Amino acid sequence: MKVVPRRPAGDTGARPGERGAAPMVPGLARALAGELVRRADEERGLMRQARDRPAGPWPGLLVACRAGNAEALATIVRRYGWPATDRVGAPASTAALMILLHAPDLGLQLGCRDLIARAAADGRCPALHHAYIADHCAVELGLPQYYGTRVDPATLRPYPVRRPGTVDERRRDVGLGPLEEQLRHLSDGVWGLRET
Repeated sequence: MKVVPRRPAGDTGARPGERGAAPMVPGLARALAGELVRRADEERGLMRQARDRPAGPWPGLLVACRAGNAEALATIVRRYGWPATDRVGAPASTAALMILLHAPDLGLQLGCRDLIARAAADGRCPALHHAYIADHCAVELGLPQYYGTRVDPATLRPYPVRRPGTVDERRRDVGLGPLEEQLRHLSDGVWGLRET
């Protein structure tokens, strides 16, 4: 009997460009893109409901939605690699990032962070995607973030930033405006992840 070791939580398995990552034909890419966008839209709707009516069932439904979305994303990544822009299009790749940022599994986030870094370095997805997930993981690990994209909702100020004197240079390199501009937009209620 052959014993197959289980992957640790968050291990995404196949890596893009490596053996084991299944090819993605155009029809499959369209189907996955539609599913990712549908899931992200569903989560956005539940987030609005939970914000507007916190006493209802919405917060619990949102938690369940995020867990289901994370499981679906992990399956996609394990089979096909990160759903980068060149494979599923910009809206679906951004939807995958949003699902990842809200996933309850830091191990999945860390594994995908590395896949997104490679995809961004290869020009297969925007560097901005890597900035968001890199900052998210750093804050979750209690480390300073690189780009200042994570903001404390209580203070509307960024969580600690590594080398804050050069943060705007790093932000410019990934297509973000100056940090103070982001914070002004946030305080005006208009800041959020763009679909790139």
